[in-house]
Amino acid sequence: MSSNLASKLRVGTKKAHTMAENVGFVKCFLKGVVEKSSYRKLVGNFYFIYSAMEEEMEKHQNHPIVSKINFPQLNRKQTLEEDLSYYYGFNWREQVKLSPAGEAYVQRIREISATEPELLIAHSYTRYLGDLSGGQILKGIAQTAMNLTDGGTAFYEFAEITDEKEFKAKYRQALDELPIDEATADRIVDEANAAFGMNMKMFQELEGNLIKAIGIMLYNTLTRKRTRGSTELATAE
Repeated sequence: MSSNLASKLRVGTKKAHTMAENVGFVKCFLKGVVEKSSYRKLVGNFYFIYSAMEEEMEKHQNHPIVSKINFPQLNRKQTLEEDLSYYYGFNWREQVKLSPAGEAYVQRIREISATEPELLIAHSYTRYLGDLSGGQILKGIAQTAMNLTDGGTAFYEFAEITDEKEFKAKYRQALDELPIDEATADRIVDEANAAFGMNMKMFQELEGNLIKAIGIMLYNTLTRKRTRGSTELATAE
């Protein structure tokens, strides 16, 4: 028996996926416009979100459905801790806080774990398959844009997965083999779309920070140019 859930998720979330990619913060990121302060806030949110998701998945390690899609080699909590230590220093736990959109995301994960744990599959799919699919590209963009040479991108590295393409095929097969009915599959797709929406709200929160930071950088650049110009003019006189 096959639920065809992998295909249903791919087709059913296509529009939401495209909308998420067109949020200003994401578009800027993909173009190489990344500001470290905004990015580290995103990493902080991810830390709480992945921690919640992985804790709740572990609680259901014997669940007849959730257990079949729980792959510990995907876990990101430890890599996010490494990155937060890089960006904030050894006392990062005292500095990192959830944003309102991040908090709503975490609350949703906790809620469905307590009431409809099979919906955790939607969050696993949305987060992990995206990380595996575009992770290396995003890692390269982050390294170049923020001039990272000695860390800060552990989140994108899956040390226990040697062949990402092969693992994604294994993951999709596990989705298709889940013992679920049509109604449950539809609810998982709906939850995946909701997860994309929660991600969008989180990215939108960061847009203001990014725009402000870019504005300050442009202002400082123009100020330096004007100062340099004035100095050169005074020297010439």
